[in-house]
Amino acid sequence: MNEPITNKVAESGLVSIDLEAYYPRGETAVFDMKDHLFMGIILKEKEFREALKNLDWEKYRDKNVSVVCSADAIIPVWAWMLVASSLQPVAKEIVMGDEKELHKTIFLKNISAIKESDFTGKKVVIKGCGETPIEDFVYMEITKRLRPVVKSIMYGEPCSTVPVYKKKP
Repeated sequence: MNEPITNKVAESGLVSIDLEAYYPRGETAVFDMKDHLFMGIILKEKEFREALKNLDWEKYRDKNVSVVCSADAIIPVWAWMLVASSLQPVAKEIVMGDEKELHKTIFLKNISAIKESDFTGKKVVIKGCGETPIEDFVYMEITKRLRPVVKSIMYGEPCSTVPVYKKKP
């Protein structure tokens, strides 16, 4: 009765994906246009350009930067472009929107780096719990990306999964 213990999970051929590996990393910063407007609400082109020219952009070096305007001001398109032009050489990532939008954009960018071909014909388990809370949109995105190539997608842990998709023969 001393049969060897077999690890059925290891033998199942399941490939586990931990979405925490794609979680946005690095420092973030907010660039608020309001801080560079006349009286905090009016964009004057000459003064705005001068303010950007004199700004120490190094404080944004290698950071993920969200660009917003917290004032109820009319910001012309070219002003957003000027800010992006100044941030691009120093910032790691630039997103027009708040920090939540920045986080989402970077997460989606990280997920888009996954090579679907690495999962062709595989049984995939998308890890369901972990130390870091993962938003629902990430699970939806990974499913969209992998469904066309995988044999199956499951959610959870290899020892306890919820079937999501199974390719029909």
